[in-house]
Amino acid sequence: MRTLKLLFTTVVAGILFTSCSVIVEEFNAPYYVDLEDVVTAYDLWYIDYNQTTGFGDVPFLSKAFTVSFINGKLYANNNLVGIGATGNGYGILVGYYDTFNGSLEIDHDLDGYFNFEVVQLSVDRLKLVDNYNNVSYYLEGYQKNSFDFDQIFYDNIEYFLQEYDAWEKTDVSTTGNLNEFDNENFLAFTPENITTFYSSQDKVGTNIDNIYWDYVGSYSVANVHGYDNLKILTLDYDSVGNEEFELTVINDEKISLYHISSGTTYEFTGVGYIQYLKSSSAKETVSNEGRKRTKVTRETKIRRNLK
Repeated sequence: MRTLKLLFTTVVAGILFTSCSVIVEEFNAPYYVDLEDVVTAYDLWYIDYNQTTGFGDVPFLSKAFTVSFINGKLYANNNLVGIGATGNGYGILVGYYDTFNGSLEIDHDLDGYFNFEVVQLSVDRLKLVDNYNNVSYYLEGYQKNSFDFDQIFYDNIEYFLQEYDAWEKTDVSTTGNLNEFDNENFLAFTPENITTFYSSQDKVGTNIDNIYWDYVGSYSVANVHGYDNLKILTLDYDSVGNEEFELTVINDEKISLYHISSGTTYEFTGVGYIQYLKSSSAKETVSNEGRKRTKVTRETKIRRNLK
């Protein structure tokens, strides 16, 4: 029987369960914890992908932002759009799990069977170890009523930008100077990486299937010192140089881009929502390929142009 390893910094009493359980050692005094109790202790387990170690990959964990273990069913929030509302906050059903043999066995609808050793690093932090694929994932536990669904957009902003086929300019402020970006009406961010964007000057209202992407370039997102709900988006246009914006999320289908050099604020609305791993009966655009979370390293900038 494989074991769940629990590491605590406080002394705990020993308890023995008759069901399949896992051993914890603290100051040479072992006690026993049921694995099912551990994985169901929190409503949501946020996958801290930047802490991932190893050279392998478990596709459904690389894709998800949160997972939940509920009565043998595995739920995941694979999208930021709708998070907090989809599946009553748990996301969509993506497979099934079993803890009866002392390890975490998952049968994912698309990716198949996986077996994990679970290490409890603290009361609300787990490490899922897949020795076969040589990869470990780190999970942070939250109850739904204390999980910051808004902040997750900013923490994973590159992936939020990918969840629509295009972003259409739907509003422009009356203040601000004329600039080259006034001519850009559509933006898109490829799900294949977090560095490539597309831009189009087609007329607002153009069907997304008919958009001609005039330009393909690179982009970057930076944190802003002292602000959790603000990012700096830099679009690299070869002909005019970099266009720099203060990016804020209005809701899960609208963003605001404040053009720092001109003082103009643009509002973009997502068009063509892409839902990742939905049942085959769904009518929404569905994608199970192309997007995989990677480790994100961001520069931190000082806000230099206060509105």
